Amino acid sequence: MTTGKRTLDIALALALAVLLAPFILLIAAAILVRDGGPVLYRSERMKTPDEGFMLWKFRTMRPDDTDRGVSGGDKTDRITRTGRVLRRYRLDELPQLWNILRGDISFVGPRPPLRRYTELFPELYARVLESRPGVTGLATLAFHRTEERLLASCRTKDETEEVYCRRCVPRKARLDLIYASRRSLCYDLRLMLSTVVRSVSLH
Repeated sequence: MTTGKRTLDIALALALAVLLAPFILLIAAAILVRDGGPVLYRSERMKTPDEGFMLWKFRTMRPDDTDRGVSGGDKTDRITRTGRVLRRYRLDELPQLWNILRGDISFVGPRPPLRRYTELFPELYARVLESRPGVTGLATLAFHRTEERLLASCRTKDETEEVYCRRCVPRKARLDLIYASRRSLCYDLRLMLSTVVRSVSLH
């Protein structure tokens, strides 16, 4: 990660944390009142093929000790009332401002994978994770809705895993590698702006 990119991450994350603090507290209170605790959810993700970290989100699902893998149709019934709204506008990811300040992730980059996928696809993620993972990125913008559609039809954990590994991982990786070949501060700003526009869109 370049000095300029890291400086932008810190400055923007601090500004957003201050500006959005009342809104973040309001979301936390809504989750606590409507769905109960815990308010936050954390999950191990990978910043390199060998180094993990705890990614923070607002909790959008009822807890399940047997949970594994990505979210598909098999987990739909666990999404809370508040969680549906947060997911629609990606507000569940606001706590990741803390991860950005820590240096775990950037604003823009490949989405940080679960350890199980770096172990299943070590050569692929060795290339993808040469870029610092991010909250958003080219793959997120270009493929996220397709991924949601593909996984929404899955009804079991095994089916979700099969579809994700076969149809999502390779296509997202190709987009992440295209981003890596084009990355610059200007390109990052374009992707961030596109993410904001898409998140507030009702369509």
